This record gives sequence, structure tokens and C-alpha cells, in this order.
Amino acid sequence: MSNPQDPHGQQDPYGHPSGPFPQQSGGYPPPGYGPSGYGGPPQSQDQGMAVGSLVCSIVGIFICPAVLSIVGIVLGHIAVGKADRGEAGGRGMAMAGLIIGYVTIALIIVAVIVAIAIGAFDR
Repeated sequence: MSNPQDPHGQQDPYGHPSGPFPQQSGGYPPPGYGPSGYGGPPQSQDQGMAVGSLVCSIVGIFICPAVLSIVGIVLGHIAVGKADRGEAGGRGMAMAGLIIGYVTIALIIVAVIVAIAIGAFDR
């Protein structure tokens, strides 16, 4: 008893025709799909903003801390958002840039407060 639409005359126990390309449920392609048989090329992860955040925050410690640390913080928040959505990689670098940037800004604020306090008590 073979299925008239199956040219090979084979049928599995569940009534699905089998042949050189059996149907799979779920709409996924069969394993080994792609020109080389191993699937498509891996997706490249864009890490530019995460690297920029880390570099700006580290350089901001030594050169123009207020401006570069703020740039590092902004780039870090954008990079973390992209990493959380799966659009980019480098979440760890972005977090490091954020932490370094925020610590640098906090140290600047503490230094300004100390300088104002010293100036106020100096009179």
C-alpha cells in the first residue's frame, strides 16, 4: 500500500511521505542547510559603541575627565541597550565603560565639593 503521490513508494508509520526531502514540522529548514552544509555564516556582533565607551571612560580619567567620561557614559548606555536587544555584543565592555565613567564623574564631584569646603573654611 503506497501513497500515489510518493514516487518512492515509502511511507512512515504516521502517514507522512518520505523521500529525499522529508517535511519537517515547525517550518525550520533541514539540518545542514546552506551552501557548505553547516548553515550560514555567523552573525557578526557590532561592538563599536561598547569599545568607544570603554576607551572614552579610561582616557577620560587622565584627559578632560568631565567631557570624555560623559561621552563614555552615553555610549555605554546605548551599547548596553543594543546588547540587551541582541543587536550588538560587548555588554561587558559597555558596563565597564559605564562604571568607570560614573566613578570618574563621582570623583570630580567629590573634588569640587572638597575644593569649595576648603575655600569656605579658609576665610
